Amino acid sequence: MSEEPTIDAEVLQKSFRAAMGNVAAAVSVVTTFHDGGPHGTTVSAFSSLSMDPPMLLVSLDNRSNLLTKLEVGSRIGVNVLAADQEQVAMRFAGKGDDKFLDVPWQLEDGAPALRERHAWVALSVERLVPAGDHTIVLGAVEAADSTDAAPLTYWQRTFGTHT
Repeated sequence: MSEEPTIDAEVLQKSFRAAMGNVAAAVSVVTTFHDGGPHGTTVSAFSSLSMDPPMLLVSLDNRSNLLTKLEVGSRIGVNVLAADQEQVAMRFAGKGDDKFLDVPWQLEDGAPALRERHAWVALSVERLVPAGDHTIVLGAVEAADSTDAAPLTYWQRTFGTHT
């Protein structure tokens, strides 16, 4: 019998991070309305899950303030950012309660929707699934729309777009 190779966890984490950095991802601001106000965070880990019925998944860091405001039945919005919204992405990636300051938004389909965006998907949370240091939010699509604007993408720790 041959021995299984020993995997160095630190090396694996670094190589995995580098590999994922080479995958271009759309950038979005995920939002909810809770306790009388809007809340949101920047994410790049979201994906279409099912077309029948329409479902989407969003991955949120377990330390996310937004995650503490979600439960089954919550309404959330996925605001896919347009190429010129890097500053919006950076603002919502930070901490603090003033993320929506000077960012025009309105309640749309039960969740805060940024007025400027590349695409919009409104969800009703169906399940919260713990997965490592993140929680996967599974949502039923309640509404969706898109614009002709180019999307904001994130690749190798830089913002850009797809043309």
